[in-house]
This record gives sequence, structure tokens and C-alpha cells, in this order.
Amino acid sequence: MTDNILDKKDLEKSSMEPMVDGKFSFACHPGVPCFTKCCSDLDLALAPYDVLRLKNRLGVSSSDFLDRHTTDEVRHNCGLPMLMLKMTKDSKRTCPFLQSEGCTVYEDRPGACRLYPVARAAKYVGGIVKEQHFLVKEPHCLGFHEEKEWTDKEWLENQGLELYNEMNGLWMAINQSSKENNTPPPITDEKLKMYFMACYNLDMFRKFVFESRLLTLFQIDKRTVSRIRTDETELLKFAFKWLQFAIFGKKTMKPKKSVIQTKKRAMGRR
Repeated sequence: MTDNILDKKDLEKSSMEPMVDGKFSFACHPGVPCFTKCCSDLDLALAPYDVLRLKNRLGVSSSDFLDRHTTDEVRHNCGLPMLMLKMTKDSKRTCPFLQSEGCTVYEDRPGACRLYPVARAAKYVGGIVKEQHFLVKEPHCLGFHEEKEWTDKEWLENQGLELYNEMNGLWMAINQSSKENNTPPPITDEKLKMYFMACYNLDMFRKFVFESRLLTLFQIDKRTVSRIRTDETELLKFAFKWLQFAIFGKKTMKPKKSVIQTKKRAMGRR
């Protein structure tokens, strides 16, 4: 299985095929002999929205989910940490959420699982996400012999990927500069910790937002405050916006005028 956001290096190392007219035949169900074989021997990257959905599905805190079910490493993700799902220690390296009847977190499964057997090559260019879809042809998968026909658009809609792709697009805007072939500069350890907290430990980020002076320092309207207090998806969107400002200096947040004036006075300016 592949990540649901890929770059050129991923594609070169994988066995993917371009779609013909965006169409393919595929079905996955318990009657297919290879059912759940794609749920073993995985290197499955988790996007921030995946973590949000999974920790809520399991009814655990962000910290508990991260401790029990993830490892982090730095890949080709602009030097930023990437979370990987921790597999079981059996010989097959099976997904921890797999049981004999299938996936136990199916309704909240990661975006990469939803997308399979489609792969999404995506890049943030000129402020928009450019994407291309491929088919992942793994030897064990017999789902391609099924008669059900799809277009890539139909598959994405059927698998409930709209919000996943929206959230991953916002996340990708942080990891990759909007200028093609340009990546963000190296960041400090302190900012790396901020990045990890805001992306993956949403419970801790909520405390940071509501128990610090952040809301008193920036121009944030009451409707936004209400949304991020009650809706974790909105809180994650706010986290991405905050990271753009705090780590990469983009003008996604506006300090209050009183804060700017205080800073000017401290610098001896009027």
C-alpha cells in the first residue's frame, strides 16, 4: 500500500500504472480471495486528519494514540516529522486494527486505505493542488478481476475522500512552498515541536490555544473561536493556519493593533 500523497520519488520506486481515461475495474469484499492481504507488511504514513479520526474512533486522547500506535521519522517531507502507523510484531507486520472479519476502524480508516488501489500524486503549485491518479498493481491483489467499473472521480466520492483530500491539501501547503521546486528553510527544534503538536497532538494544541495568551494577541473573530472550541476539524484547520504564521512567517494571522503598538514602543518606535 502507498501513501495517499505521493511525489516523484515515490512513483519511481513503486509499481504503479497510469489510468486509461481515468477508468478501472475493481472491488474489495470478503468474497475476494485476497481480502485483507493489503493490510499487512505496511509502511503507512498518517496525515494529521487521519490521526484526528482514528483517536476519536478509538476514544483515546491524542497522546495515548501517538504512544500506542505511531512511530515518527523524518523522510523526504521537507525535513519535517512524518508519523507512521505502528504495525503488530507478528511475522506479517499486520495492521493493529485488522481482525478476522476485516477492518475494525473502517468508517474512520486512514486516507491511504480509502484511496487504495488508487494512488494520488499531488503537489502544491501556485496556491492550488495539482494531482494525478495512478493504479497500484500489487501481485497479491485480485480485486482488479472484479467486474465493478469506476472512474477515479467516482472512486474518490464512493470512498469518502473529499474531506480527507481537503485537509491533506491544507497540510501540504505547510510542508511545501507554493513555488515549484522550492522547499521551506530548515527550522529550529522548538519549531519542530510546535509543528508536531499542532499537526498530531490536537488535545495539546487545544490547551495551547485556550490556556495561553494566543487569543488575546491576534485578531480572531468570535465565530472562529466558537468553531475551533467545538469542532476538531476546524481546530486542525486553525492549527495549519497557525503553523504557516509561526514557523514560516506567512501572513495567515493578524496581531492586534495594541500588540503591534506595544512592540513598537519596546523597540523605541512610534
